[in-house]
Amino acid sequence: MLIAGLLGLVVVAAIGKGAYSSFHPVKDKGIPFYSTATKVVQSKASDMYRNLGCRNCHTLWGVKNMMETVPAPSLDGIGSLRSEKWLYDYFSAKNPQSIMPTRLKKKYGMPSYAHLSETDRHFMAAYFASLKVKDWYLEEVKASEYKKLTGNPYPNAVK
Repeated sequence: MLIAGLLGLVVVAAIGKGAYSSFHPVKDKGIPFYSTATKVVQSKASDMYRNLGCRNCHTLWGVKNMMETVPAPSLDGIGSLRSEKWLYDYFSAKNPQSIMPTRLKKKYGMPSYAHLSETDRHFMAAYFASLKVKDWYLEEVKASEYKKLTGNPYPNAVK
């Protein structure tokens, strides 16, 4: 009798939840990634990204060379984390690891692009600075990464 009662309660709860969600659907927040780059910057930098082999290590818009397994960071939303000036300085550094040390094996470290023309480095910096993510997504990622690294809830999490 007790088991039948508990089973009935579970069924009622499941039906209630289904009914609630059909009347209160979860709102799709949309795609969190966007770019503010002009067509000229986007075209030039996309060609450079491809020609310099950046996609051999990095993902961009979720697209990666599937033959490579280097766990370099995704560049989606990098402009929400780094300024155009920071990116220009990074691309201009003879040793990018002096600005941001790699967590990868040395052979997978970020190469220097100091040999590129100043114009090309500016295009790259402008393009990557234009790759943004919406604020709500950035906060969700920060909270998720913080919890993975510490095992604790993110201190600035919105309750």
